[in-house]
Amino acid sequence: MATFTNQAQLSYGGTVVNSNIATGEIVSTLEMTKTALTGTYRQGDRITYVLSIRNTGATAITGATLTDNLGAYTFGAETLVPLTYVAGSARAFLDGVPAADPTVTAGETLVFSALTIPAGGNLLLIYEVTANEFAPLGTAGTTVNTATLTGTGITTPVTATETVTPNAAADLAIRKDVSPVPVSENGTLTYTFTLLNYGTTATDAADNVTLTDTFNPALAGLSATLDGTALVLTTDYTYNEGTGLFATVPGRITVPAATYVQNPATGAYVLTPGTATLVVTGTI
Repeated sequence: MATFTNQAQLSYGGTVVNSNIATGEIVSTLEMTKTALTGTYRQGDRITYVLSIRNTGATAITGATLTDNLGAYTFGAETLVPLTYVAGSARAFLDGVPAADPTVTAGETLVFSALTIPAGGNLLLIYEVTANEFAPLGTAGTTVNTATLTGTGITTPVTATETVTPNAAADLAIRKDVSPVPVSENGTLTYTFTLLNYGTTATDAADNVTLTDTFNPALAGLSATLDGTALVLTTDYTYNEGTGLFATVPGRITVPAATYVQNPATGAYVLTPGTATLVVTGTI
């Protein structure tokens, strides 16, 4: 909502008289909201934004420009941009009907040009970005993204802001290696399982992390260690030599949180996953 003031002058016979100051108000006919379909992210994740522009006026807005700052923030003397537009991802809908793809210029600022918002109607823009190496990590991190609409017929720029945060939950992956390759008949075989946690929260016993595997061929004389500590059959894991089914007791494995550092020179975040290593050895 914008206000304006105006004052008149009356001059006569060398005398000037000022009127009172009249104050008016311009009520915007545009409403804009910005929503992220997923409120959290990991480095490299895609984030989908939905931007809705509603025109409650009786006149269509044409040739409008929308700029998106892609979450830019200040880092020392630099400006870092934590989001990268996914080329070709933008789609437009006019009053819910698919329209021609919008004209997009991507860079440190994302620009949608030549937009039309119909009278009494709605323009919906949907587009994707990627959380790049400058996207803040950790429980205190946030990425604040602002869109601004300007153009002819728009007295005051219309803005909408959305905030997304790093995923703080545990985020596990597993890698399995076998050695030696090849192995002799009646030889000793070792499976190494590396559990990686890309989240900034460690798992604990309540998470009931369980690793299961059916060894084929089954192993005899099996032994297991977790991060170098010997595990005890039944107490820490179960194993059936007949079927080859191996399983850790739920909650016995815990995986530390990932760690991250922000490069003081470049501002890029480097994430190192937390790891736990399970080694199982037996005879074929």
